[in-house]
Amino acid sequence: MVNETYGTSVNGVGGSTDSRTGDGETQQTLTDRQGHPISDNQNVRTVGNRGPVTLENYHFLEKISHFDRERIPERVVHARGAGAHGYFEAYGTCGDEPVSTYTRAKLFQEKGKQTPVFVRFSTVVHGGHSPETLRDPRGFAVKFYTEDGNWDLVGNNLKVFFIRDPLKFPDMVHAFRPDPVTNLSDPERMFDFLSLTPEATHMVTFLFSPWGIPANYREMQGSGVNTYKWVNQDGVAVLVKYHWEPIKQGIRNLRQSEADEIQKTNYSHATQDLYEAIERGDCPEWELCVQIMSDDEHPELDFDPLDPTKLWPREQFPFLPVGKMVLNKNPENYFAEVEQAAFGTGVLVDGLDFSDDKLLQGRTFSYSDTQRHRVGTNYLQVPINAPKKHVATNQEGGQMEVRVDRAPGQNPHVNYEPSTLGGLKEAPKPGRDHEPQYDAKLVRQKIDRANDFQQAGDTYRAFEEWEREELISNLVGALSVCRPHIQEKMIEYFTNADADYGRRVLEGLALANNGKQDHTSTAAADQAADKARGLGGKTDGY
Repeated sequence: MVNETYGTSVNGVGGSTDSRTGDGETQQTLTDRQGHPISDNQNVRTVGNRGPVTLENYHFLEKISHFDRERIPERVVHARGAGAHGYFEAYGTCGDEPVSTYTRAKLFQEKGKQTPVFVRFSTVVHGGHSPETLRDPRGFAVKFYTEDGNWDLVGNNLKVFFIRDPLKFPDMVHAFRPDPVTNLSDPERMFDFLSLTPEATHMVTFLFSPWGIPANYREMQGSGVNTYKWVNQDGVAVLVKYHWEPIKQGIRNLRQSEADEIQKTNYSHATQDLYEAIERGDCPEWELCVQIMSDDEHPELDFDPLDPTKLWPREQFPFLPVGKMVLNKNPENYFAEVEQAAFGTGVLVDGLDFSDDKLLQGRTFSYSDTQRHRVGTNYLQVPINAPKKHVATNQEGGQMEVRVDRAPGQNPHVNYEPSTLGGLKEAPKPGRDHEPQYDAKLVRQKIDRANDFQQAGDTYRAFEEWEREELISNLVGALSVCRPHIQEKMIEYFTNADADYGRRVLEGLALANNGKQDHTSTAAADQAADKARGLGGKTDGY
């Protein structure tokens, strides 16, 4: 009997779960996207066996036109990445207290409760096929498929950032990218921007130390970077910072020389390491810890708690464990899962909320807007992005819609709300609303407690001596190609952070700058380009 199933809401039609076949077909029979069995996948249809090719080669035209489009636009940032599936297991507590004291988010409440997750690790600035050994922050994005819908915790391995105002983000990325004329990487462009961005001094200190090149994705920390809020049943909020701490694998970073050695033979060492570890059952684990602060301005601190260029001191705001994450399954297809995975900082569930962090507010628009451009209007219908629960919306249309998000029994004529004619209904409120109050002028001003250098100095002094040596060496190598006024400004910032820090960069540059004139690329890159001109053997054409 023919299985007559119709409608846009049917799952599995034409997919791997649809078992219907034509005469002479099996489940392994090759077809085209229209379901036509393909009996010859080796030869196009031609006039005689030498050609020409005819226009009615439908199978060829469908196959080649899809091939022409099988790459979606690359991410503007975080293009190079790897991913894995796993689960998050809640402790039910926040430190020694019930987690419900601070948040009503359901995934945290019950001890032992497991929530499926998908994680994407990445490098930030460079392209999709760039080496994973480059000095760069690493993205650490987690999609929780909760019973209340998706929660995306989108952060980095480093716990601070370069800027605190989202207006500067496009300029920052442009400055870090290759020269738009030569398409060559140029540290002078980056430090030209950074020399006018004093708040970046803390992040620069981390980035040019060994922390700027994690050994792999498994042995690195993660952080939400921005400040968020937790909201409890009574609508009371606290400020919160998220931290992923590797449980069993620990933390390991590379010296520049070690990264260079790896890069000689493997551009994808971190992707390979993650995949092979999971395949052999050595599943990486992280503990999710939070820092909590009352929801106010905290004038007793010498920094603004919403400032993403700052750390919250652990001695004042300890790390409180709330659960652990285990990654135990590799993707079945890189493109379908890792490349099409789409994250957004605005994707929160009940019990989680935004703080007034300016950078977070800017990211919240930008991230999801990017996914609509990159993957498509209906990117949330792609399986890796779809929530693992009931979905019913009045949104419809747009490129690549594969179903209408209609509820069982919903009147198909009613695609709006409110309605008395069988449409969707609002959900009951799960708790009291959090209602922050504002009374201030609308201004364009930076925050009052910038304090751009104190924590950079604290971080420098907390480094071990080998880390400080590596930091100075890496900074001198990059700054040595910069013009003197850029060098001087950066030395001023480092000196403001710590006198020894500035002195060592100054002395290193004094040695490196002797006889130097070129301002377009690093000395090592120049030497490599010169060397390449004399390598290889000449040959006649053929």
